[in-house]
Amino acid sequence: MSAADGVRTRVLALGLALLAAGVPAVASAAGGPDGGQAGKGAGRGADAALPTVSPTPQHAERAGGDVRVPRTAEIVVGDHTDAAARDLLTDVLEASGVRAPEVRDKPSGHARLTVLLGEATRDDIAEALRGTSAPDHAEGYALRVSKAGKGHGGTVALGGTDAAGQFYAVQTLRQLITERHGPRRIAGAAISDHPSMPLRGTIEGFYGPPWTQAERLDHVRFLGDTKANTYVYAPKDDPYHREKWREPYPQDKLAELGELVEAARAHHVRFTFAVSPGASICYSDPEDVKALEAKLQSLYDLGVRDFSVPLDDINYTKWNCDGDEEKYGAPGRAPAAEAQADLLNTVQRGFLADHEGTRPLQTVPTEYGDLTETAYKKTLREQLDADVEVMWTGTDVVPPEITNEQAEKASELFGRKVFVWDNYPVNDFERTKGRLLLAPYDKRDAGLSEHTSGLVSNPMNQAGASKLAVFTMSDFSWNDRGYDRDRSGARAAAYLAGGDARTTAAVRTFVDLNHMAPTFGEEPWQPQAPKLAARLDGFWERYADDPAAAVRELRPVADDIRRAPARIRDGVRDRYFLHDADRWLDATELWGEAMGQGLRVLTALRDGDDEAARAARTAMDEAAKKASEITVDPDEHHQVGPVKIGDPYLADFLTGVRDQQDG
Repeated sequence: MSAADGVRTRVLALGLALLAAGVPAVASAAGGPDGGQAGKGAGRGADAALPTVSPTPQHAERAGGDVRVPRTAEIVVGDHTDAAARDLLTDVLEASGVRAPEVRDKPSGHARLTVLLGEATRDDIAEALRGTSAPDHAEGYALRVSKAGKGHGGTVALGGTDAAGQFYAVQTLRQLITERHGPRRIAGAAISDHPSMPLRGTIEGFYGPPWTQAERLDHVRFLGDTKANTYVYAPKDDPYHREKWREPYPQDKLAELGELVEAARAHHVRFTFAVSPGASICYSDPEDVKALEAKLQSLYDLGVRDFSVPLDDINYTKWNCDGDEEKYGAPGRAPAAEAQADLLNTVQRGFLADHEGTRPLQTVPTEYGDLTETAYKKTLREQLDADVEVMWTGTDVVPPEITNEQAEKASELFGRKVFVWDNYPVNDFERTKGRLLLAPYDKRDAGLSEHTSGLVSNPMNQAGASKLAVFTMSDFSWNDRGYDRDRSGARAAAYLAGGDARTTAAVRTFVDLNHMAPTFGEEPWQPQAPKLAARLDGFWERYADDPAAAVRELRPVADDIRRAPARIRDGVRDRYFLHDADRWLDATELWGEAMGQGLRVLTALRDGDDEAARAARTAMDEAAKKASEITVDPDEHHQVGPVKIGDPYLADFLTGVRDQQDG
């Protein structure tokens, strides 16, 4: 499948699912945890709430009534209309019921719906925007939906500051199309929007089995959906990325990377190639520098224009060759930084400067996770080329928070705005063993965009399951000041569920059971199962006072847990998510069954039916035992062990049931 075909297939499938459900695809500047979603009696007139749009736009308002989507429409393009945006727009309109939209260079004047797509300064687009300003900002766009004076026709103006802005304008239009009140309609919106952070996306930088080619291709499409523009290829267990960095990629692997570069470009995602030589490089050896540049050249030839040379997770208390000690002195912080600055400057000022279309080099310093002034940071600050992007993980490898004050301090230490590598939802360290990390992004300050050049997520080994958290991180990095974790989490679930309300609710139940986000310390930075914990809190006190009411109140919770996996498997069309979550879904159903049987034990005890209580106890224990024996797929993760769901709350509840019966 070509990259363009991939765009069409994904948009058609997603668009049809969402439109069939009668809800917008995914969040808007309008209100509250639900994002002001239209459809709750809001109508479709000039005073109706707008559908939610994700990522949250910088500015969105009602500009008039909705425009009905007709069976025929025209797309008006110009010399500078982005091809990917045009293809996406065609697919969005077709998914909405338009039959083969006609692409023209001038409007016919007879179309029921005219969509103008191109640069915001184009005369017809500027006029149709009617004062809705296109931001003077990279990747910005302006959108305006105008209803015609008579009938149901109208005009949609999609103007981008650049090609990416045009693409993002279409992604927003996709979310403005609803059919909650009869025929499909485009909400009468005026939107002026741009990203708060220049760099947004993911870095495949974890330890363990790397993603497959199919997962990567799916992931860059997902990044395009969420207006993220960066995918950094840096899998620790790719030998040609780290141990065999001097060696060229085999032809079959190079062909895969070329396919991935093409797919990323079709979704306005910058494929960033990272090569990590620090564990064995001789900084003073010209041959090693040539080998590094040869590796970069092989990827440049594939179309890569973004590069990273990470120097993380290496030892700077020793050199890899005698020549480095002769040139830089005894090993230590300052000499290491000097040697690294020389290497990075050579790549930035030599290789990249001589190659057309490249953007600034990225790096991960050896000291990447603290705020301590050291000789290493001082030397790097003073000697590293000012254009090089420096990544920083926060105050620790997995920080419990990232504040504006911390980011400002980090920028001072490295002499530039830092590029945040956030180790979430990555699950490659011991405290994450057996877990999926699905909670919405949190505890990162609004305003970080003032102190950072970007934000990338380090996702899980499970690419499909990572989408829920990464969706919310893309929302934050696009508009950190407009971010609302509850709204974003709800929209992430709706995105995965294709807009179906019942499936969305099931996904949110599943997220709650996989909510914990550990750090390297004792306390997690996101708690486990906050909703379940709240429902179980004080249960036994209520049970002592009124057993029947306590059991009655908790039974829907157990039913939701038991039924959620089947609902998710029936309603979620993302096969990558379903594959990754499969064993956790199995365990969830069993834990829900065990919890339900536990409630039957309590009911039987209250009724004095010891035989029924014993039978329910046996069924409870059998379900819990089966759930506890489900383990992580070794092909997906290097940390094999029991999957963890809703712990310790589910197991503790069952222990309480046993205590009631045995007491």
